[in-house]
Amino acid sequence: MGTARAGGPSLDPPVGRPCYLLPLRWQDGQHGLGELTGYLRQIARHCDVVLVDGSPEPVFARHDRAWDGVAWHIRPDQALASRNGKVSGVMTGIQSIAAERVVIADDDVRYDEQALSRILTLLDRCDLVIPQNYFDPLPWHAAWDSARSLVNRALGTDYPGTVAVRRQAFLAAGCYDGDVLFENLELMRTLQAAGARISLAPDLFVRRLPPGTRQFLGQRIRQAYDSLAQPPRLAAELALLPAALLAARSRGSWVLATAVTAAVAMAETGRRRHGGTAVFPGVAALLAPAWLAERGACSWLAMALRLRGGIRYGGRRITRAAHSAKVLQREHCRRTAAALRGECPPAEVAGAYRSASRPDSWSSFC
Repeated sequence: MGTARAGGPSLDPPVGRPCYLLPLRWQDGQHGLGELTGYLRQIARHCDVVLVDGSPEPVFARHDRAWDGVAWHIRPDQALASRNGKVSGVMTGIQSIAAERVVIADDDVRYDEQALSRILTLLDRCDLVIPQNYFDPLPWHAAWDSARSLVNRALGTDYPGTVAVRRQAFLAAGCYDGDVLFENLELMRTLQAAGARISLAPDLFVRRLPPGTRQFLGQRIRQAYDSLAQPPRLAAELALLPAALLAARSRGSWVLATAVTAAVAMAETGRRRHGGTAVFPGVAALLAPAWLAERGACSWLAMALRLRGGIRYGGRRITRAAHSAKVLQREHCRRTAAALRGECPPAEVAGAYRSASRPDSWSSFC
């Protein structure tokens, strides 16, 4: 299978079968390499595998040897570079393939054959499929973070580390911003603004490997920063800490007890929805009050970082969590009108997006 070491990809695009697209950047090419390679061999039985690898050269070379004959292993296209390296990898992969059905996944996502088959079947009827991740194995910090998924499920939608998308719908939307932190929400909103058909599949469970403890701790404020893209949620999370302090000051232990009970009940509701009890243990619901306390504190820290210019991610500072649905809808209407006037192509456009506040912040594509 072909490789590319710098610049744009130089491989023959995979055709025919669905594509499994994995953008990654590892500083250490040894840890977990054997396990991931074995997993990719299984996926390659059903999909063409494309890995867009932004790792340093020695690590990239080691990966190239390990994945020879397993996957198309390419470098990110520098013309598509953005602050969020995952977006650069996704857009490089999308432009490098011809497959219509594409599964996009982080390097810790582990599909089994049943989940992969089902998500591809759902993609026959829509443009974007959003499954549900769960952690397995489940160390203490993964159980803690699972409480976040249960709260999300209770309130509406959880956001996994994998989606499946139809390539033409992705291209017709133009592109999605690579200078945001919450890239999955940005992708969802961008496609939705372009009229894509989105299928939420909260009963489609896809396994995810838990992060290490250090990585988990490093994700606390970053995950809270994502809420800046959802103002009502952010307001509720910012209110958690003042409400708890007020209750403690007034010696309202019954208020705190009621809040703890309500948090557990909410998480348990999320656990029971759409068959979640099959993959989420009861202890995850019991940890919901602790997770909400953490989020209440981290939300204020995230706001402080926002006021100081943004949060560091992948060695770069990112200001925006994601654009609002209204902004993306307005931009799509503007591009559509421009296409009708003959000022730009109606589809497979990339350079049309420009942020009003930062004119050069959105990558051109195609």
